[in-house]
Amino acid sequence: MAKHGKSGEQMSRRQFLGKSTAAVAAASFGGSLSASAQSTSSGNKSFNLKYAPHFGMFKKSAGDDLVDQLKFMADQGFRALEDNGMMGRDVAVQEQIAKEMSRLKMEMGVFVAYAEFGATTFVLNETNIREMLVQRMQKAVETAKRVNATWTTIVPGKFSTHLEWDYQTSNVIENLKWCADVCEKAGLIMVLEPLNAWRDHPGLFLTKIPQAYLICKAVDSPSCKILNDLYHQQITEGNLIPNIDTAWDEIAYFQVGDNPGRKEPTTGEINYYNVFKHIHAKGFQGIVGMEHGNSMPGKDGEMAVIEAYRKSDAF
Repeated sequence: MAKHGKSGEQMSRRQFLGKSTAAVAAASFGGSLSASAQSTSSGNKSFNLKYAPHFGMFKKSAGDDLVDQLKFMADQGFRALEDNGMMGRDVAVQEQIAKEMSRLKMEMGVFVAYAEFGATTFVLNETNIREMLVQRMQKAVETAKRVNATWTTIVPGKFSTHLEWDYQTSNVIENLKWCADVCEKAGLIMVLEPLNAWRDHPGLFLTKIPQAYLICKAVDSPSCKILNDLYHQQITEGNLIPNIDTAWDEIAYFQVGDNPGRKEPTTGEINYYNVFKHIHAKGFQGIVGMEHGNSMPGKDGEMAVIEAYRKSDAF
């Protein structure tokens, strides 16, 4: 378990969590697929990395049914799925998705446990906010067990205009320690996602990879890591590969989208061939979420997405 500061503070946190998480059983979540599990149902060649489409990305080709979409993804060689909204789906739907993914030997990527874009939450030291966050993570653990998920996304909300920045950072770290205590028991990994403030999300606290790296080091938990969304980081800071290397030991997950436009690789300025080749050479075994739109409509646009990943993965 992570070392969380003074013994008195740790005891109070543990006592609180012992009461509030009594109904949450420890669980073991799915890890990397073995080589024998990486073949696809149609025999199509799988990719070097585990790229994860999302529901709706191929619905013109596969139809509206979620199971049919999963089958189509697997037939194209994809070995993972990403579904930000999984936590909000009915339990029966979650279980149906998990069953089909198990049959197809696909791995579950991130779902969103907590993402706040309009309020100050993590940056404040308030008991009611901390209780809300802990309860949210308990629900995330329950969802993760149902769908065999290892990672869940955290967006810590807006920064405060009434509190010194370092105090806000300290509060974010402390709140994440409470959340990590819930996740560690279940093997669930929170991944903190820095988002760009220039185009999409002005006013958010977490925006850069070095900032997320500092926070993860301070939380000091295997359940608190970085989600490096390269679309956002190209806008915010660029210098993608050097930042990947420097923060490598705290990065657990990648998401991608080209810039400008946030469409598939090859449609913008990011050399995803070089980026993918680099993280593959470093031994990355996790998931690369395809969190972007399609540059063209219809079936032709969906085939263009697949071809873009074939081209960017051809190393």
